[in-house]
Amino acid sequence: MGNETLILVNDETFDEEVIHSPLPVVVDFYADWCGPCRTVEPVLKDLSVSLAGRIKFTKVDVGEADRVTRSYGIHSIPTYLFVAEGRERGREVGPVSPNEFRTILRKYFTFV
Repeated sequence: MGNETLILVNDETFDEEVIHSPLPVVVDFYADWCGPCRTVEPVLKDLSVSLAGRIKFTKVDVGEADRVTRSYGIHSIPTYLFVAEGRERGREVGPVSPNEFRTILRKYFTFV
């Protein structure tokens, strides 16, 4: 995985990386121009390192992945989707602090 701990997914790779992932997946719907999205990115990178092998962290650029963004009804960013065994377990909208994010992960993924 190199230094990039957040896996960029798009319309073509979403099913493989997210739906068929053996690990639970956090999907960060974002845009480069979104200030709150950039604020939370270091939090996601830190969590992706500390939870490597337990949870996969991915990001979807809403401007580059129109089909996935529409199919999940994403209207605000950042939006975080929590997917396990191919099904959405929950979602959160808006920036989240590191402590809040850990609490949210425990809410949707019981083993964290």
